Amino acid sequence: MSGSTTHEPPSTAPGRPGRPLIVTEDVCLLDDLLRLCAAAGATPEVHPALPQRRGVWESAPLILVGDDAARRVRRSARRRGVVLVGRDQDDPDVWRLAVEIGADHVLVLPDGEQWLVDRIADVAEGVGRPALTVGVIGGRGGAGASTLACALAVTSAREGLRTLLVDADPLGGGLDVLLGGETAEGLRWPAFAASRGRVGGGALEESLPELHALRVLSWDRGDCVAVPPQAVRAVLAAARRRGGTVVVDLPRRFDDGVAEVLAQLDLGLLVVPAELRAVAAAGRVASAVGMVLRDLRVAVRAPYVPGLDDHEVSRLLRLPLAGEVPLDPALLKTDTGRRPPGAAARGPLGRFCKEFWERALVEGGGGERGVQGAVR
Repeated sequence: MSGSTTHEPPSTAPGRPGRPLIVTEDVCLLDDLLRLCAAAGATPEVHPALPQRRGVWESAPLILVGDDAARRVRRSARRRGVVLVGRDQDDPDVWRLAVEIGADHVLVLPDGEQWLVDRIADVAEGVGRPALTVGVIGGRGGAGASTLACALAVTSAREGLRTLLVDADPLGGGLDVLLGGETAEGLRWPAFAASRGRVGGGALEESLPELHALRVLSWDRGDCVAVPPQAVRAVLAAARRRGGTVVVDLPRRFDDGVAEVLAQLDLGLLVVPAELRAVAAAGRVASAVGMVLRDLRVAVRAPYVPGLDDHEVSRLLRLPLAGEVPLDPALLKTDTGRRPPGAAARGPLGRFCKEFWERALVEGGGGERGVQGAVR
């Protein structure tokens, strides 16, 4: 084999993720790598040796070097993202070759196929900074967690960030209803019950209902009230890879599926009405959530009973204070149609959510409008 082979499409559009580079003369190995690229939705560029065209080696987001070609790329520039791929697990030379070419990983097929598909798919999707993922849970029933979750998502979308709102409570009636979109076309949770392995982030986003400039993964009104934990893990991981923000409305019951969600959260908000019984209930919720989620903060909902304010609730629960969730008079009116929570940017709830995101994005390293996935 000589020269290079470029598989359709012939070029990568400006601003799109680059294509993985395959370097090998082993026809059988090449067939396997092309198959794995196809499974990951990636279009590779293939060379038998170090590419002669300037910049190809340096700019490729991922380089797969066959063990047959390792000696031919030893003079290449050292960089990250190089994987040495072989078939013989007992070959003692493969590790020496990996050191010589500066490979990050040594992969033996077929055992490492799923790992490699995931890496290639990351390249195909242009994965960068994962979405800032926030979970909202009520300290007691009726605390207003779903309302706050919707308001946070609506505000995030209004600020120009790619936003996904996830309804993790199958018994909550559906967040699509709260947003006025129960009849909107798109998939709901039961459609993903059979998901295994990796779910494509772009395909997930496009399959969901779009309401108020954000995507919503909610429950339908059918009999399905549970999704296997591995499906929850795959779907939420796909959502996070798209960047922007993900807001999850959490139930107050805990099972393996909820544990999978908690494991992928960056921070959690525990919504607690300022009353003693609510604080007592919230303490038990906080203990359970805190076993998985390290960054849990309390959002206190007014009005206050005498002797109890937001700082006192924070002290009693021993949780950092995220702020006071204000009452939004607009949500109490009956003549406003079906405007979602947070729709009024200048309303008290809208202002609270905007200030929350401004702080959280800076803490998360994204800066205002700096999170990967910001759209206009």
